[in-house]
This record gives sequence, C-alpha cells and structure tokens, in this order.
Amino acid sequence: MTASGDTGTLRVLVVEDDRRLRDGLRSLIDGTPGYRCVEAVASLEEALRRHAGEAPDVVLLDIHLPGVWGSSGVGGIRERYPGAAPVMLTAFDDDELVFESLCNGAVGYILKKTAPAKLLEQIAEAHTGGAPMSPEIARKVVARLRRFVAPPPRAALAPQETRLLELLARGRSYQAAANELGITINTVRNYVRNIYEKLEVHSKAEAVSKGLRGGLV
Repeated sequence: MTASGDTGTLRVLVVEDDRRLRDGLRSLIDGTPGYRCVEAVASLEEALRRHAGEAPDVVLLDIHLPGVWGSSGVGGIRERYPGAAPVMLTAFDDDELVFESLCNGAVGYILKKTAPAKLLEQIAEAHTGGAPMSPEIARKVVARLRRFVAPPPRAALAPQETRLLELLARGRSYQAAANELGITINTVRNYVRNIYEKLEVHSKAEAVSKGLRGGLV
C-alpha cells in the first residue's frame, strides 16, 4: 500500500451526510490494512472547520450535501487541505455536476454503488496521482469532450497548403518546398500565412504540431 507521511497509512476524510453510508465508509476504511479514516463528517462546513487531527491524503466528498454542495465546494477543500486529492463520491451521474466538480478541482468521480474493494483501489489511485472514475462517469466525460472538441480543420486547408504543410513537417526549407511544389518562394510564404491563419497558430512549429495532432499530415 502506498505510504502516507511517516505512518505508512493512507489517510481518508469522508464527507457524507447519509449517516449509514458515512459509518459504513468509516468501517470499510478503518478495517482495511494500510488505510485510516481520519474523520467522517456530515457537511462541507464541518470538513473545512476541523483543525485537530491528521490531514487527509484523500477526501471522499459527496455532492448532494446539506448547505454547500460538494460539487461547488471542491475549491474550498483543496485550499483547506492542499496535499489532499478530492474525489467525488455520489449516487448521481448528472453531466453538469460531473463537470462542475472536475472543473472545480476534483481528481476523480466515483459512484456510491462501486464495490468496496474497487472503491479502496480508486482511493489509492487518487493518492498516487491518478484520476479514478467509474466507467459510467468516464463515458460521460468522453462524450462531453467530443461535443466540445472541434473536428480537425482538414477542409480548411487547400490541397497545395496541405502539401506544403506535409513538406514542412518533413523538415523542408521554404525554398526546397517551393522547388518540390513548382511554385515561387513568395507563393510559399503566402501559403504559410494562410496556414497560420486557418490553423490559428503563429509559428511553423505550431502549425506542424497542430497538423500532426489533427491528422492533416
């Protein structure tokens, strides 16, 4: 198990308003070698007020809390416990809450129905720099990103511009590219300006990089 500080134990703070679940999580964590529940509280405010005791390595944070919701309070957790990894633990997989939590600094998002052994594994993953997500959540994140990421601007470049970008990606100079394309170096410069404008870049390196990532070359 990953060591935590001098204790060799991964310390977890649970923020969950459902007492039965809160007690169950405390028992699960405390009953597993290598883990310890430093505290289990019912609200974000309680989590932010606590002063005594050990700092957590991971904070399991419910979303639908009384008072400030966990999804909007992640930033406060990160400020109060800068060394801790906040992981959302919730029964809900609402798209907006997922992205609000992640944008506010959560490193992972796990559904409450996750099996105990898997939950412990994901706590450890968060502590070691991972981004644990239940499969249902991961699919939503991917689907949401696809809606926001524009398709490669393949149609934006004219055939000669695409060919020029390919030559530049192979290390050709402007003059060498002009010779291969049968055009003047001034025409090459005009094409380059057009490429920069269409790809929204400011250098040859950026244009080549974006072209490679976008499948243009």
